[in-house]
Amino acid sequence: MKKIIPAVIILIIGFAVWYLSGGTGTETDIEKLSVHYIDVGQGDSIYITSGGEGMLIDCGESGDTDSVISYLDNMGVTKINYVVGTHPHSDHMGGMSKIIEHYDIGEVIVPHIHDSDTPTTKYYEKFLTACSVKGLSLTEAELGRKIEVGDAELKIIAPVSEDYSNANNYSVGFIMHHGDNSFIFTGDAEELAENEMIESGSLEDIDVYKAGHHGSDTSSSEDFLNIIKPDYAVISCGEGNSYGHPNDITIENLSKFTDKIYRTDIVGTVVFTSDGKELTVTEEKAQ
Repeated sequence: MKKIIPAVIILIIGFAVWYLSGGTGTETDIEKLSVHYIDVGQGDSIYITSGGEGMLIDCGESGDTDSVISYLDNMGVTKINYVVGTHPHSDHMGGMSKIIEHYDIGEVIVPHIHDSDTPTTKYYEKFLTACSVKGLSLTEAELGRKIEVGDAELKIIAPVSEDYSNANNYSVGFIMHHGDNSFIFTGDAEELAENEMIESGSLEDIDVYKAGHHGSDTSSSEDFLNIIKPDYAVISCGEGNSYGHPNDITIENLSKFTDKIYRTDIVGTVVFTSDGKELTVTEEKAQ
């Protein structure tokens, strides 16, 4: 009997360690994730990194992209595995040619745009030229495609349709999972596109929501929010912008789900860090 007791004790200790680590050895080995909602004024730019890999979603206006490059350079970024231009508006892709020229790029993802809506603007032509010079072809966003960035997995959930009268609704959208934590990115998708995401059945409870269209009342519809039920929200907008973003109605609707609303016009760049279980938030200008 004396020989059995130590074995029982070892078994109990082993079970306790297994249980506290989440029941498997995988959770303890997960690479941390950081999501940087970079302050680019009245625009969008998000950098996701885990396990030495990275994805850049948008880069703001051309004049603001220099600050994005400085930010990434200070992080030691030299290669970006995935560059996503959510939709061809200058506040999202204005300086994308600079990003393409400056970094080693793995893949460039853009939405399928109907021929009649293909941009002829100078910044978009420069973007296409930069891709051509570096031998990069454009990959059209494929609904349902899954992309891994380190230990994070992103799934493309938008655009659902192939033709829109409003370019905002072409926005490439993602849901990202990292362990127990989830994020959603929808660019400038408006209520029409949000309803399509609802109807497609791709939505779920989400921890962190990057508010659509800079907090405009054209996005973040009540039906959409009632499904994703965010615990945190980030609004990327410029201080004193002429559009009145974020709209009071949007703030009111978001406040029904969370009081953790981070605005880049107030707190600057916001960084979420995930270890697969817990989330921590860092504000550039802590209030």
